[in-house]
Amino acid sequence: MSSPSKRREMDLMKLMLSDYKVEMINDGMQEFYVEFHGPKESPYQGGLWRIRVELPDAYPYKSPSIGFVNKIYHPNVDEMSGSVCLDVINQTWSPMFDLVNVFEVFLPQLLLYPNPSDPLNGEAAALMMRDKTAYEQRVKEYCEKYAKPEDVGAAEEGKSTDEEELSEDDYASSDEEVVGKADP
Repeated sequence: MSSPSKRREMDLMKLMLSDYKVEMINDGMQEFYVEFHGPKESPYQGGLWRIRVELPDAYPYKSPSIGFVNKIYHPNVDEMSGSVCLDVINQTWSPMFDLVNVFEVFLPQLLLYPNPSDPLNGEAAALMMRDKTAYEQRVKEYCEKYAKPEDVGAAEEGKSTDEEELSEDDYASSDEEVVGKADP
């Protein structure tokens, strides 16, 4: 078996050559973002999420850390942090899996088949069990509000998806205005 760093390079290259948009965070190959589309024929269809991936030094022997950057309404995803509760990533990871598996199999399966009995988002789990139609409507509302291409771009630049908060650009322009009004 090749070294973990060689395997990391191969898996990352394989992901980049697939249909996924990959953006490196630093110069290294351990942290990056991947654009992920919601699976067809699901309430997540049409949604676009920015997924942060961190590869540990021991990858592929240790699982990657996966998190949604823009909001998603799902029982097994923490709404605030974007952390994912997915057994295959968190507990049963094997070096036989690779990054393409995460985006072509594991995440689509997570969205298609939520597990409300092991929730990170208790509200989503309760709504799903109580009223599946209302749950699916809420999922679609979140997709409309938080999972569009412009939301992935906003997350990329560190901007808030809440309209009430100022973006980084708003802060920058405010600073410039203050500097521009200095006393002579």
